[in-house]
Amino acid sequence: MEFAVIHTGGKQYKVAVGDVVSIEKLPGEFTFGDKIVFDTVVLLDNGKDTKIGAPYVSGAKVEALFQETAKGTKILVQKYKAKSRYLKRNGHRQPFTKVKISAIA
Repeated sequence: MEFAVIHTGGKQYKVAVGDVVSIEKLPGEFTFGDKIVFDTVVLLDNGKDTKIGAPYVSGAKVEALFQETAKGTKILVQKYKAKSRYLKRNGHRQPFTKVKISAIA
């Protein structure tokens, strides 16, 4: 089974053809089905060979199709100090981009 590890948004993701991956939000406007190319491939494995980049594999790229942009589940952040009537609550929803991997080259 062929897979690759790509680097985007400060994180690394292990992807294979047909996977639907939620990654950090990409800048720019996209519509459903737009092609996105990731050229920062850290590792490439085709079942026989494994290529490891230093820092990236030269000439390797991963193509994906844009699915949607949305926000994740709400995470509550809370600060509390006992006996001093201090309580602060804050919520955060991290934006993400969902893509479907179409090709690994």
